[in-house]
Amino acid sequence: MSFVVETHSAEETLAAGRDLARILPEHGVVLLLGDLGAGKTTLTKGIAEGRGAAHAEDVSSPTFTLIHEYGDPVRVYHIDLYRLDTIDQARGLGLEDLFEEPALVLVEWGDRFPELLPAATKTIRIRRTGPDSRSIELFD
Repeated sequence: MSFVVETHSAEETLAAGRDLARILPEHGVVLLLGDLGAGKTTLTKGIAEGRGAAHAEDVSSPTFTLIHEYGDPVRVYHIDLYRLDTIDQARGLGLEDLFEEPALVLVEWGDRFPELLPAATKTIRIRRTGPDSRSIELFD
């Protein structure tokens, strides 16, 4: 499965997320790679909306809460590991259990703790290509 798109606005990034929602597995783990401000949460808003789990405006960054759940039952988990310093802190979140849930699990900054991610983890890389443009690529 491959997906590559360049977006030129937040609205186009949301639309790319909705497109990704149709091709990502119902159950699985996706690593979101990108610098601060690259658009990981904006893309997540589109994915959650595309899954029917939440409206885009109801999705926010889990930087301080670490984990957000969307849908009833939960269809999308959005995890942000940016503020964690050690693997023990990450393990303390119970990620292994979340990874087994029948939902899509989106993980920001998970590359800091790769040993916790399942082997079948997919990766979405978001890169700034200009002030408002982004390159978004899905890897298996």
